[in-house]
Amino acid sequence: MPYSYTLSAVIPASPAEIYRAWLDSIGHSEMTGGEATMSDEVGADISAWDGYITGRNLELVPGERIVQSWRTTEFDDECDDSVVTILLQETEGGTLLTLEHSNVPDEYKSYEEGGWQSHYFEPMITYFGEPKEEDLVEPEPEAAPLVSAPAPAATRAPSARRKASAGKRRAVKSRARTTKSAAATEKPKVAARKAKAAKKAPSPATKKASKKSSPKRSARTSARRGTAKKTARARARGKRR
Repeated sequence: MPYSYTLSAVIPASPAEIYRAWLDSIGHSEMTGGEATMSDEVGADISAWDGYITGRNLELVPGERIVQSWRTTEFDDECDDSVVTILLQETEGGTLLTLEHSNVPDEYKSYEEGGWQSHYFEPMITYFGEPKEEDLVEPEPEAAPLVSAPAPAATRAPSARRKASAGKRRAVKSRARTTKSAAATEKPKVAARKAKAAKKAPSPATKKASKKSSPKRSARTSARRGTAKKTARARARGKRR
């Protein structure tokens, strides 16, 4: 006589992720470790575990409920398909998966006594607990330190003018200091030259003495004196006559 049982497990994934993986051929194969042919359309034929399980989709509610007919190669031809109902409920740590297996032949107790745990629940926990390739995203390189953009030309212009003006002022001051320094240096030299010239130049008295004692002046003076003497002697002789 057929019977029913209920099993449950917490899977570390969202209800939507489990729903998609269960009804996807590649996802179901990777999740369980056996080749599967699945579909997300009601009425579509399905298979799992390398053809050991066959059936079809009876009812599908995305992210909440999956109902499939289910039979294995061990079922006798007289046995009807069993019905597997999977309920998905979000919970702490992932999703509470509740599996109701009904219309199971009495002689197939192994499905309840470890078959689902070892062939579905445990592989699913491992599958969803490990990082997927699409999750292994290389970290983005660190951004370069922000460099402040150079100020536009209109902003730099005043600064350039100020720098140019400051440069001119510095140049003028420098020339003034140079001129002043040169003047200060030149004055002592001029004074020295004047002093030296003054030492060499004769005084007025010296000039007079020099004039008196010069040979030409002495000659002229002597000539005048001689002429005067001659004139005086001539006058004296005239008077005596």
